[in-house]
Amino acid sequence: MNDDPDAVFKSAKELFQKEQYSLAYPVFKYLYSNEKKNSSLPVTIESESKYYYIICGLKLNDATAEPLAKKFIDLEHHAPHVQMASYYLAEYYFRKNDFGNAIVYYTKAGIENLSNSEIAEMKFHKGYAHFSLQQFKEAKPLLDVVRQMPKDSNYVDANYYYGFICFSEKNYEEALKAFNISLESADYKNIVPFYIAEIYYFLGERDKALSFAEKYLKGGKQYYDLQLKQLVGHLYFDKKDYANAQPYLDEYLKKSDKITREDLYELSYCYYAAGNWDKSIEGFKQIGGKEDSLAQNSMYLLANAYLKTNQKVNARNAFLFCESNNSNLTQKEISQFSYAKLSYELGYMDIALRELQSFISTYPNSLYMQDATELEVSVLANTSNYKEALTLFESLHSQSDEIKKIYPGILYGRAVEQINDQHIDQADELFTRILKAPFNNNYQQLVYFWKGEIAYRNGNIDEAINYFANYLKNPQVNGEVNSKDAKYNLAYCLLKKSDYSTALSYFQQVSRIISYTSSALEQDAYLRAADCYFMNKNYRQASMMYEIVISQNGKAADYAMYQQAIIAGASNKSNEKISLLQNISKQYPNSALLPDANLEIANTFLAQEKYDEAIPSLNFILHDKNAGSLWPQAYLKSGVAYFNLNKNDESLKSFTELVARYPDSQESDEAIEYIRNIFIANQRPSDFFAFMKQNGKPVTYSEEDSLTFHAAQLRYEAKDFANAKNGFKEYLSKFSDGKYAVEANYFSAEISINDKDFNAALPFYNAVAARSPNKYAERSALQSARIYYFDLKDFNNAEKYFILLKSLATQQENKLEAMRGLLRCQFKLQQWKDALGNAQDLLTEKGTATDDKMMANMIIAKNFQTDNNLDQATNAFRQVIALGKSEFSAEAQYNVASILLQQNKLPEAEKAGFEVIKKFGSYEYWVTKSYILLGDVYFKENDLFNAEATFKSVVENATIAELKTEAQQKLDKVIDEKNKTNKVAQQ
Repeated sequence: MNDDPDAVFKSAKELFQKEQYSLAYPVFKYLYSNEKKNSSLPVTIESESKYYYIICGLKLNDATAEPLAKKFIDLEHHAPHVQMASYYLAEYYFRKNDFGNAIVYYTKAGIENLSNSEIAEMKFHKGYAHFSLQQFKEAKPLLDVVRQMPKDSNYVDANYYYGFICFSEKNYEEALKAFNISLESADYKNIVPFYIAEIYYFLGERDKALSFAEKYLKGGKQYYDLQLKQLVGHLYFDKKDYANAQPYLDEYLKKSDKITREDLYELSYCYYAAGNWDKSIEGFKQIGGKEDSLAQNSMYLLANAYLKTNQKVNARNAFLFCESNNSNLTQKEISQFSYAKLSYELGYMDIALRELQSFISTYPNSLYMQDATELEVSVLANTSNYKEALTLFESLHSQSDEIKKIYPGILYGRAVEQINDQHIDQADELFTRILKAPFNNNYQQLVYFWKGEIAYRNGNIDEAINYFANYLKNPQVNGEVNSKDAKYNLAYCLLKKSDYSTALSYFQQVSRIISYTSSALEQDAYLRAADCYFMNKNYRQASMMYEIVISQNGKAADYAMYQQAIIAGASNKSNEKISLLQNISKQYPNSALLPDANLEIANTFLAQEKYDEAIPSLNFILHDKNAGSLWPQAYLKSGVAYFNLNKNDESLKSFTELVARYPDSQESDEAIEYIRNIFIANQRPSDFFAFMKQNGKPVTYSEEDSLTFHAAQLRYEAKDFANAKNGFKEYLSKFSDGKYAVEANYFSAEISINDKDFNAALPFYNAVAARSPNKYAERSALQSARIYYFDLKDFNNAEKYFILLKSLATQQENKLEAMRGLLRCQFKLQQWKDALGNAQDLLTEKGTATDDKMMANMIIAKNFQTDNNLDQATNAFRQVIALGKSEFSAEAQYNVASILLQQNKLPEAEKAGFEVIKKFGSYEYWVTKSYILLGDVYFKENDLFNAEATFKSVVENATIAELKTEAQQKLDKVIDEKNKTNKVAQQ
């Protein structure tokens, strides 16, 4: 390299001026790196070399030049060099797209030392930098300068960016001028047509916008091809040219990742206008979920499209969405009426009724008022939601004759529901109202039947006889109401009144002959007819009928044989009597009558003074754990038999066992005399006194005990209950375990019952039941069980006393009530496994009521369900449903639907869920659960529209908090899923 620094510098500068920066750069670098070593280098050359070295580096994009340039700008005092260095550093940053730093150094550079072309270049670059940083206000004046210089190399670009800024400012005239210049450039001819078409649209020149956009779409290769198609589709839509709009909008929506609700609405409407209902439905149902006019109108059109395709369920849900939106009040009004009407047509009677009531109240001057009123009448006439129908009927300000004609039917339906739900008193009150209501002719006879049934259940026998007799004057058949049951029940009432002849005539009207195919009711009626002959002492006829029962070996054959034995005894045929009684144990080893039969055998032998032969039968009773109620008698008679056989030790053993185990029984009192005689006969009087004292019955104590009790008893028998109550209280305070403690407790309980003070009666009944067996134990256990169950809702204690009653019951009706009560307690306590055996037994009993059968089958179904035997559970639940309408059948129908859902049988589950809603409207809990189940079905089917509508309806209308919360959680899940799969932007 030339040693003359001046020459070297000049050579490098000449290369720089020729823009040969790569050749000049190493030379300037040499001069710059040697400037410290060569102290003889002129200062001007040294400074210039440094300047050009940095500029070359920047021109060549050498990153090492950046810090040198910044330092140079900060320390150099030569203004022109500082300004030019700032310019080149800004250009360096511009090329690197570091627009923030570029703007800083363009500003420092100024224009004093720049050529005109550099000034124009800098303005464009600085304007573009501001544009890129979306600093349109700063960019606009810079670009405005360049875009007015046709010969400038950046003229077209400046017009494009300037036009874009004007477009964003809605300065469409200026933007249009600028874009038209850019349109001529190959770089922009496929970009700006979209903006120009949009400008024409915004300026109201829609035809021009349409023709311009279509022209450039035909040319193809447009950068904003989809957006142009969107615009063309929109323009055709505005012109109501839906046929031409549809293909443009369709392509736009198909190819876009995200679309607006407005675009989807327009495409859906195009399909709607063309009668392409399925396509329009597909679109409209994605637009809901908002509370604006677009959502409301979409739902309104969607509902109509569904109606066009006979999809009433879906149309109803769409009207629900539309009704809940307040944007268009006319559409809201029409939608509420349509929602109510479709609810009625689809069987949602409870909702139809509620919506119609709301509609009539909200729109009293509506054009649909007459239709709504007539529809309301139809709903009331057809509803099975008797509970709500009754409430709504009673809330009506005025009642037309048409509605009044429906009223008895509503009362009747609700009353039958109350019977099936065991609310007997409420049912009775409703039946009474029917008898007082106008237009009740179709229900009067049915009411007589049910009031007879209720009176019989409540023990009001005279009332029951009267009602059944009135029913039979003009019998009608409806469900459980029929003349055969009425005659059967009336006969039982007469039997209880000891009117055996009249009872016989009604039993015979039910069944004069029986066969193997006779129903349980017919067989029982035949048997009771025989009992009537027996009670009238027509033993010959009674015996013939009992023999027929025995020959057919039915469930009551053991009873018939027992009665045959009693007849033989009454006819002084003792041997035949004993033979028949002994045959019962041989032919019917599991008969419940075995203890009674053996007691009768023993009584017969005792009467014949065949004491040895009586003892085996008495021992049988004492070893039968199910014969507990007869043990006091058996111990007494056993002692008497041994006494008469002079077996005093065995006799004393029986008597002492009796006194020790049943000190308060009547038999115990009778035994005392025998015990005294035995001790006296054995010359052991002191042992007798010791025995009495040991068993808590010293002689003086016994006398005081007796006097105190009988004083109170006299008041009781005189119906002086207040003084009797105090007397029994005094007795029990002195003799809590006295001879008459059972009687005192029992009579105290009965006094409290007479005063309707059930809580006060309870401890007395409990005390009597605890001393079982005794003659009051059966009724006391029954009363305790009833009070715990019905009044205190204490199902655990009720269960305890129903179990006791079942073991004590000697009357069939009490045994049946024990089984029924026990079953209900176990049901309430959800003891499905424990209840199963009792449920199965109850189904085999005669006289089992419909509600008993319902509950028993429910328990059987619950056990199958718990064991995951779903098909068997379904069959058992269907048995419940077939028995009639009640809360049990509502729950059973829901469980059928739930099992079908669990088995993924979705159409069947949906149908079963609808059955709950249509047929069991009075049971809000199960209806609401069924709506939620339907939502689950739709969700599983990926029918998010109907799932959302169903859950939304529950959230808005449910009154049960836990179910409202459950529905809200499921609704949130549906909306989340919808947002994941929906390409419509939910702006």
